[in-house]
Amino acid sequence: MANAVVANKTSDIKKPKVIVDSSGTGPWHVGEGATDLSQQVWQMAGYKYSHTAKQFNKSFFAKHDLILAMDLSNRDSILKMAESDLDLEKVFMFRSFDPELSGIDPDGADAHLLSVPDPYGQQLDEYQKVLAMVERAANGINLWVRS
Repeated sequence: MANAVVANKTSDIKKPKVIVDSSGTGPWHVGEGATDLSQQVWQMAGYKYSHTAKQFNKSFFAKHDLILAMDLSNRDSILKMAESDLDLEKVFMFRSFDPELSGIDPDGADAHLLSVPDPYGQQLDEYQKVLAMVERAANGINLWVRS
């Protein structure tokens, strides 16, 4: 869902060109498309996107300028794969770009507030709550890239 939103919100940016990619830190659902509810929610919000799941690996550090973790567990897994300080400097919490949460230290006591809950297996309203979180952070990413 986050990919769909960020890709759509940044699609008109020419410099720097924003290419959005997505992967999980585990092998779950590799090769599968998005869940029906996830796709339904982003489409109802007007976003067009196609998704196929893949797994994050350490080669992604060289391929990407910015790596956004959706929750603290994923962040920890990504940081463990980093092989240099440059790799570490690329890793941020996705919700750190939400202006209301940007001051939260991802290593501090309130770090849990930066996690995006995974609505997998839940009802439509939980996906819609996640979409609202994602849109706030995506708006922040959009502003950050444009600045």
